[in-house]
Amino acid sequence: MPVKAVCVLRGETIKGTINFLQESPESECMITGSVDGLSEGLHGFHIHQFGDYTNGCTSAGGHFNPFQKNHGGPADSERHVGDLGNIDADGNGLAKIDIKDRLVTLCGEHSVIGRSIVVHAGTDDLGKGGHDDSLKTGHAGGRLGCGVIGISK
Repeated sequence: MPVKAVCVLRGETIKGTINFLQESPESECMITGSVDGLSEGLHGFHIHQFGDYTNGCTSAGGHFNPFQKNHGGPADSERHVGDLGNIDADGNGLAKIDIKDRLVTLCGEHSVIGRSIVVHAGTDDLGKGGHDDSLKTGHAGGRLGCGVIGISK
């Protein structure tokens, strides 16, 4: 039976809706939607550990990383579960999202339901930038907006 989830993103300048669909526990997770109000270009896009806003997006914690891996890109074998790479905003500040991911799951012990999505100000270097924080955060900069991933119909 398919499982669906949704995340409504909010920030000072951005807003968006992200939908998740997983047809079965063994299938890839489909992540679709859009984010508006971004500056043109690439922005880090990650699932973070907590669905907590008590201190804004900072309370979301770090990237969701249940297997204690280094940060990487979505196609890398060495990556956090939450490493979804970058979204690309056009000249109008709109980024459309259409991702299929093999590690993100809506089922079982490592489900992302109840966690959060964070959109970052800068580009995720996918762990290859050589910065002090490349292997931890992708050097993607501040948090522009976030939202909790919740179960949907």
